[in-house]
Amino acid sequence: MSSTLQGITDDFDVIIIGGGPAGATAAGLLAERGRRVLVLDRERFPRYHIGESLIPGFMLPMAELGLTERMEAKGFERKYGGTVVWGNNEIPWNFAFATGGKIPYAYHTRRADLDTMILDRARELGAIVVEEATVKDTIEENGRAVGVSYAVRGVEGVVETRGSLIIDASGQARVIGRKYSEVNWHEQLRNVAVWTYFDGCHRLPGDEWSNILIEGVKDGWFWGIPIDKGVFSVGFVTPSATAKASEQSLEDLFRSQVAKSGKLKELLKDAHQTAGFRSARDWSYTNERFYGNGWVLVGDAAAFVDPLFSPGVALATMAASSLAKIVDQIIEHPQIEEKALDRYASAYKDFFDRIRVFVEGFYDRSKTKGFYFDLAQTITDPEKKNDAHVDFVQLISGLARNDALFNPDLSDLIADVSAPAAD
Repeated sequence: MSSTLQGITDDFDVIIIGGGPAGATAAGLLAERGRRVLVLDRERFPRYHIGESLIPGFMLPMAELGLTERMEAKGFERKYGGTVVWGNNEIPWNFAFATGGKIPYAYHTRRADLDTMILDRARELGAIVVEEATVKDTIEENGRAVGVSYAVRGVEGVVETRGSLIIDASGQARVIGRKYSEVNWHEQLRNVAVWTYFDGCHRLPGDEWSNILIEGVKDGWFWGIPIDKGVFSVGFVTPSATAKASEQSLEDLFRSQVAKSGKLKELLKDAHQTAGFRSARDWSYTNERFYGNGWVLVGDAAAFVDPLFSPGVALATMAASSLAKIVDQIIEHPQIEEKALDRYASAYKDFFDRIRVFVEGFYDRSKTKGFYFDLAQTITDPEKKNDAHVDFVQLISGLARNDALFNPDLSDLIADVSAPAAD
């Protein structure tokens, strides 16, 4: 039985599945351009999500949305860099975002607060948002996805709505990706993570006060994120094979590895655990297809790389910002859709692969920090225009932006379809 929702039309320019950072960013920027946008999310915001530490690249789409002052007013903890215990001698070393360019900080956040802020901004800019809405399927006509059917909690029946284009920003649920594309797991990054929260933690000294801590131990590595006051998010990442071979539960493995840490153990020595454990497996993957006839993927629905250096939210929102510009032009010039989305997909995969290659290289802890700096330079700055340390910070900041993904130029495609026909 079909149903309707009061005050909501059944036809939009863009339907976005998922109201997390990627979906909300795309929705807000498209609505700001005057497009009719529907966002469907299966949950009710605010809702819990991991990924509390951000990088400076994230600040760019937030500036486009007009949210940077709100983030500051919200009291999120500023993040100026990181403290790393990594490499063949495991001597702690630091990096500062100021080394990498014009944006010297990002934030540590509670994602429930951050994600709600971005979604509310999309509403303010004119997007229609329906929460507790579970997408059941796409509607297809002549091989093209032209809409979706969805169920809303507390509403009898299924609602059908149509759109010129469907954006899948549903994260690892991959609502459209699962239907239209296979996924490739990256074997070197088949990890498992287990995490929890502590109160009453000590802080790193001096200028490191608000740094994220990344500490390698024998069987993996820890993150330590100072969310606010004395509260830390602490997670342990280890290869799935290592966890499987261990006779310990993930929780016991976490505790035993904390005992083997250095800096982290000191931060937690007077702390108490304030939440249960959560876990996630098989972190890193790429969809074979990023777009098809009437649909396109963005954010974690398209690809996700290991959480080392916290690139996920920044990459998702930066890609969403770029996609919003591209989709806006596709709506204006429908003839360019396939070629425009192909450029987006190629640029997205290329950028993602460079991050993945760097992360895979960084996981070799037999090296020194100079090796990691040189690796970043090889990937992002082969002509060596910058110092290798600068290239390293720019890469992990999400600010190595000489990339087609973040500078979409469709002028030639538009010119081709706008040119008058020859006599």
